[in-house]
Amino acid sequence: MIKKIGSNIARKRRHIRVRKKISGTAACPRLNVYRSLKNIYAQLIDDDKGVTLAQASTLDASLSGSYGGNKDAAKAVGKLIAEKAAAAGIKQVVFDRGGYLYHGRVQELAEGAREGGLDF
Repeated sequence: MIKKIGSNIARKRRHIRVRKKISGTAACPRLNVYRSLKNIYAQLIDDDKGVTLAQASTLDASLSGSYGGNKDAAKAVGKLIAEKAAAAGIKQVVFDRGGYLYHGRVQELAEGAREGGLDF
């Protein structure tokens, strides 16, 4: 009998596998994405020090009018994290999709961040 595992457990396994290979530094932080059903979150993380340099989500006051579960909101979060990164003097990042497929909202967040000036 084949044992089924949940999709979130499989995502976490993929994320651990990816995290073995990528890491963020102060000069080139990791752009981490977390996606829930209602919202999407992005963080710039310096893994050397273990600190979050900047964060943006659909729960931010500047994006409060949009629904966080669609692609338009994800693109807006990408642009917002790029603005916060520029204010912190960050231009180059490493993209960490968090075990999610590079598709839909995750892809739109990445494209929004690229349009905002982040390079990855």
